[in-house]
Amino acid sequence: MSIIVEHVTKQYDKQLALNDVNLNIGKGQIVGLLGPNGAGKSTLMKIITCFIPPTSGTASVEGFDITDNPMEVRRCVGYLPEHNPLYLDMYVKEYLSFVAGIHGIRGKEADNRIEEMIVKTGLTVEMRKKIGALSKGFRQRVGLAQAMMHNPSVLILDEPTSGLDPNQLIDIRNLIRELGKEKTVLLSTHIMQEVEALCDRVVIINKGVVVANDRIENIMHNEENRNVLVVEFETIVRKEFLSKISSLKQARSVNDTQWILEPKGDLDMRQELMRLAVDNNIIIKSMQQEDVSMEECFQKLTK
Repeated sequence: MSIIVEHVTKQYDKQLALNDVNLNIGKGQIVGLLGPNGAGKSTLMKIITCFIPPTSGTASVEGFDITDNPMEVRRCVGYLPEHNPLYLDMYVKEYLSFVAGIHGIRGKEADNRIEEMIVKTGLTVEMRKKIGALSKGFRQRVGLAQAMMHNPSVLILDEPTSGLDPNQLIDIRNLIRELGKEKTVLLSTHIMQEVEALCDRVVIINKGVVVANDRIENIMHNEENRNVLVVEFETIVRKEFLSKISSLKQARSVNDTQWILEPKGDLDMRQELMRLAVDNNIIIKSMQQEDVSMEECFQKLTK
């Protein structure tokens, strides 16, 4: 395993940021770390990268313990923090040369590595500018370039596509996808399309606790998320009317005539709904059975 987290708890005074978190990430996986704001995602990433210690528990990266061998962990990890700290008065190429020097990369090797990172992250047209003159999207690219400068085997990326326009988003997603073929990538994001496009597995944290840890398709297609009905009526239908369906667990309105109906367990409510509509002279214009979306799964697990 590239990353192993065992019973990690982090307490800030009276606030419990992480509560007995366990996590294993294998080599060559791209894992999405999801959760509401304040769930503990950034705290977990900072612990794995040795920026802060856990209150209890431990973690290791590529076999190196974060407490016993923090320098070895840092050599294995490339880290892009959420707020991407950069030296704004430095030029792009100057900054990347500085980062290379920190990692002991010098001379021709440094020149080659800097050029490779500039090309990979799409910084060629901006490489002679000061970082302070760059857009937020290009600053994010500089942050990615520094994280990959020393060719780490593990990448920890906290909101890596924050501030990117749609075209930049596609480029960076393609880059992360390519990196995932040879590196372990743990990334946090609030963009569900990004998770579905990039990640092999998803870990969802809520209030410091891991509430889901599985492949995306398994989370979306488990028994609790099956048989959801999207129903459109010809006339306005109220929630009180739908509550007469005995097999109904929850009803969410899209608008006055369209509803998303979630059954209890794996029950099929279609026949009961049809009988209820006929008995009350209500016309159903359309009825479609489908799995819930990743967004809906996220909402259910974090409410």
